[in-house]
Amino acid sequence: MSEPATSQSLTERTAASARDVLSGRRHDLKGYFAFFGPAVIASIAYMDPGNFATNIQAGAKYGYELLWVVLGANMIAMLFQALSAKLGIVTAKNLAEMCRDHFPRPVVWAMWVASEISAMATDLAEFLGGAIGLSLLFGMPLLAGMGVTAAVTWAILMVEGRGFRPIELVIGALVGVISLCYLIEIVIAPVDWGAAAYHLVVPRLADGEALLLAVGIIGATVMPHAVFLHSGLTQSRTQVNDDEERRRLVAISNREVIIALAVAGLVNMAMVMMASAAFHAGHSEVAEIETAYHTLAPLLGGAAAAVFLVSLIVSGVSSSVVGTMAGQMIMQGFIGFRIPIWLRRLVTMVPAFVVVALGINATQALVVSQVVLSIVLPLPMITLLMFTSRRDLMGRFVNARRTTNLAIAATVVVLALNLVLIANVFGVPVPGLAG
Repeated sequence: MSEPATSQSLTERTAASARDVLSGRRHDLKGYFAFFGPAVIASIAYMDPGNFATNIQAGAKYGYELLWVVLGANMIAMLFQALSAKLGIVTAKNLAEMCRDHFPRPVVWAMWVASEISAMATDLAEFLGGAIGLSLLFGMPLLAGMGVTAAVTWAILMVEGRGFRPIELVIGALVGVISLCYLIEIVIAPVDWGAAAYHLVVPRLADGEALLLAVGIIGATVMPHAVFLHSGLTQSRTQVNDDEERRRLVAISNREVIIALAVAGLVNMAMVMMASAAFHAGHSEVAEIETAYHTLAPLLGGAAAAVFLVSLIVSGVSSSVVGTMAGQMIMQGFIGFRIPIWLRRLVTMVPAFVVVALGINATQALVVSQVVLSIVLPLPMITLLMFTSRRDLMGRFVNARRTTNLAIAATVVVLALNLVLIANVFGVPVPGLAG
């Protein structure tokens, strides 16, 4: 006889609801809500402080011109997060574990090192973003703000010990706060909706700096650690008994990815539109989060400036939590080794504290960190595409030819942008790129 529902944990009740839906015993909306969580957690990676830095610079300097990059990056993100989730559901292994099982040991170690570098770049963005927000809102030193961010992150991570559902709900609530903040900003800011709609679908890169921001936007939107993490969040979350249930679970997962990442994409577009509406006409030189805050107050009012900082703080804290979860999964998957969470936090926080201690421009460090992420990004994209295209691993769930072609095209775009960026940095002329 099963335990009464009242004695079950929230995670157990969620898992039971999901099982009822997969087995056909339940069809209500509340039952389907039990599946929402993995993509919501992954979506935080697409709203981290690195997005604030790149989107503010993009909107201030180029107006609405780079909105098409945000849209394209979000579409790429949807595709690869869906593939990552499918890999975990079908193989019951995460992407890092698949790499360990199928690649030579030297390749695995090299991939692990590259992934750890991307984790440090991620933490740099998260910690600096949260610290900047706390510093501006409460007038505390930047280092103190980083300490508070670390403490709050640790407290939220402790929730994960109660099972997958509590941490999913906490992260979901934080996503809601960020989304609400930018809904308020869009209502306050005088957005030119016609220009925004035009540049959403008409590509243009004005110069080399626009290219740098475009690559940064892609790096801030399609996150390497999120691609790794999503496969781990789905690999054993919901029990499946046969391929038919697995098919239903993949279909539900795809819907969750579309919804969660559509919200994240809209938030990113709202960031660019807010920066464009507030700064482009008379303050196109705004390139730092601190300057954006101080400029927002007289332009749009203290409420807009305060909402901006609240969203930045929440983004920093929540993305730091997700980054830590991903870091643990990446290490365990690649080398079969786990370290205490406090040590994981310490190792990945060090670069952020060094940047602040040396007095390096915080916002520029954020943008550079996103470029680093974009350069590392092809690594999980290519490996994920390789595994999900293998019938011997995926069976009936192997990628359709159209899916494979789209994923290849997306990977080529990311690689091409990175090559053009490197050429631009070293002064090599790029045909068709003005300036």
